[in-house]
Amino acid sequence: MALLRKADETVDTFLNGKLRIIQSRQGYRFSVDALLLAEFVLIKDEGLVIDLGAGSGIISLFLATKRKVGFIVGIEFQKELASQAQRNVALNELERKIAIIQGDLRHLPLARGFADVVVCNPPYRQQRSGRINPDESKAIARHEIAANLDAILTAAKALLKRGGRLTLIYPANRLTEIFTKMRTEGLEPKRLQIIFPDSASYAKLALIEGRLQGKSGLKILPPIFGQGRYSVL
Repeated sequence: MALLRKADETVDTFLNGKLRIIQSRQGYRFSVDALLLAEFVLIKDEGLVIDLGAGSGIISLFLATKRKVGFIVGIEFQKELASQAQRNVALNELERKIAIIQGDLRHLPLARGFADVVVCNPPYRQQRSGRINPDESKAIARHEIAANLDAILTAAKALLKRGGRLTLIYPANRLTEIFTKMRTEGLEPKRLQIIFPDSASYAKLALIEGRLQGKSGLKILPPIFGQGRYSVL
């Protein structure tokens, strides 16, 4: 493990010790949003999954551990996060299930039309929205700097098979925007689950699934309050 973890990184355990995750001490660290998104994903047995903006690899690792996936390809723009994701795959001995590629989703290093599922925990703060974090890894993960919603939807459409699923998490107050743009790309909204901080607050986030060239009909799942059954320490 010492060879995999750098001095400015931590190793944390999740899923009752089933997963060990290398993360930066001061830089970007994943939030509970990633775990809620991973739990929301539907995958047929042996399905092929693309994790866009894989970060340190938490969603890929979760799916490879808890689901009967065929294979997962994680694409991460940032060099250091891609390195962490690659080392996390090795740390958890999941090389036969996951491959991590450093690349730009706007210039996909993959074939088109072959994925069963695309999952994405995107940056969803617009560039002119709020203070941009001086830490580059946090800024790119949170603000639409390296990729925006349009680029993500275009990439997902290119990667998915007909009937394939895009699953992502997005601010609840931007639902009309994302639904409109999904339909423009031929991604029909099929499942929706709203996340509330608590029962007395407005909705904060939404888990969304769309199907490429899917039929109309949206299933709204019971809401999630707080962090659901997960916590990130």
